[in-house]
Amino acid sequence: MTVDTATETIGTAWILCPACRSIIYLKRYERANRVCPECDDHGMLTADQRIDQLLDVDSAQPIAVAATVTDPLEFTDTRAYTERAEQARRTTGMSEAIRCVRGTVDATPIVLAVMDFRFLGGSLGSAVGEAVTAAAEAALADHTPLVLVTASGGARMQEGIVALMQMAKTSRALRRLDDAGVLTVSIITDPTYGGVAASFATSTDVIVAEPGARLGFAGPRVIQQTIGQTLPDGFQTAEFLLEHGIVDMICHRAALRTRLSRLVAMTVGPVGGSAPDDADALITDPAALTMGEPWDRVRAARKLGRPTTLDYLATAFDEFVELHGDRMSADCPALIAGFARLDGLPVVVIGTQKGRTGPELTARNYGMPTPAGYRKAVRVLRLAAKLGRPVVALVDTAGAYPGVEAEEQGQAAAIAESLKLLAGLPVPVVTVITGEGGSGGALALALADRVLVCENAVYSVISPEGCAAILWKDPAAAPRAAAALRVDAAALLELGIVDGVVPEPAGGADRDPVAAAELLRRAVGQTVRELRAWPAAELIAHRHSRFRGYGTAGPESRTSR
Repeated sequence: MTVDTATETIGTAWILCPACRSIIYLKRYERANRVCPECDDHGMLTADQRIDQLLDVDSAQPIAVAATVTDPLEFTDTRAYTERAEQARRTTGMSEAIRCVRGTVDATPIVLAVMDFRFLGGSLGSAVGEAVTAAAEAALADHTPLVLVTASGGARMQEGIVALMQMAKTSRALRRLDDAGVLTVSIITDPTYGGVAASFATSTDVIVAEPGARLGFAGPRVIQQTIGQTLPDGFQTAEFLLEHGIVDMICHRAALRTRLSRLVAMTVGPVGGSAPDDADALITDPAALTMGEPWDRVRAARKLGRPTTLDYLATAFDEFVELHGDRMSADCPALIAGFARLDGLPVVVIGTQKGRTGPELTARNYGMPTPAGYRKAVRVLRLAAKLGRPVVALVDTAGAYPGVEAEEQGQAAAIAESLKLLAGLPVPVVTVITGEGGSGGALALALADRVLVCENAVYSVISPEGCAAILWKDPAAAPRAAAALRVDAAALLELGIVDGVVPEPAGGADRDPVAAAELLRRAVGQTVRELRAWPAAELIAHRHSRFRGYGTAGPESRTSR
């Protein structure tokens, strides 16, 4: 993607694409919001074009921004800073490198701040910092989402240390929105570097990037010239950053408005939702369950035809927007997370994902999350707490990934962090063991207010094969180990480990995945609606009491019955 501030025109009707140099009909290029029809390069938009693209017609209302010092250092290089700024104002028609407005997206109110690279490279000076802060304060006052569209080369050198302080100023403004439970979204456009990348561009709840957009603290030239590293292909592009867990999603410009509309609607919409009568959605009496051999339940739980987390999201939930990445180094494909609706109720969903075919299982790491997966879950759990959304966790995993890389990246610490966070999360948490619930890797998502288990699912400290190999010294003793470990739904209900059993269709969930999804929807919906009535303090206190009682012999014991 190019960072040129203008395309090369040929006469009055044609231009050259700045990326592929194809000749394009100018009107066609503008109708496509400056996306090349030949190479799909996303050309640069002005702030006003971006506002027109994202907001409802005639909804934009300017936000007043306080005056700032115009030349704090009285800076001059080959020209006076004041002259450069005045020239930028004349050529762009803007007073500074950003435009801030209130507006609506499909009738949902937002505050929108859009940077314009044409104005001194979109550099972050005192005026831009003040504008971003004013936009954040408007979002705080209105309790509406703040959307930031970034395009910047970094801090404005002509303002020196004053420009550097804008990173701290804007970060404090966004922290106030975190404390108030206001959603923040950044849309990364090409390029976004330096002080902008290291402050408000990447400290939002959700980071959306346009295809090919570059984002980084130090630019490629700086890295090559200072430490001499050879950079990989695609370095710092949106695609590179998605793979490395920094951005949540890449969205084509043609779909950007729709994606933004869904995001803000799912996070600020009504918290009600329909309340169907699902009084009999759960089995809570062990005697009501069909008895069978625990080993048969283990084999049933592992059938590849059982619905996966993504299957349930597509059928039991109304809609789903996936979030990616741990914001540190990676995006784990074995763990899914994002915003969803359940019977119209906005929720946050996290879940393990196995797959069915050989290639799917390999791509999803056989449903075994890496440390990046658990860190992604933690990030999204914190977002659920900030927005006050119930959490639904769907678990089907043999356990946390046990490889060398996982240990190097702190697998134990990642699981511990998830457990500690869930222990005090101030929103309802409902976990469903949908297949295998393997040891600490499953428990990391199951320190919940209500733990449910599907009728043919299992939950255990170790696999029966592992237990047989260690204690019986014979892997063939796995059926005996499964019975001794009491891994099946009936035993888990008797032990007080789970609160209810989600019925499955005759023959198992793999026989009728659609019916299985409907049964799960009813069970989870009933449970979430019940817990939503509880104050946060009571949820946390009850969660403490629940897990405090495991293993004790007194009246609080949950395992003595």
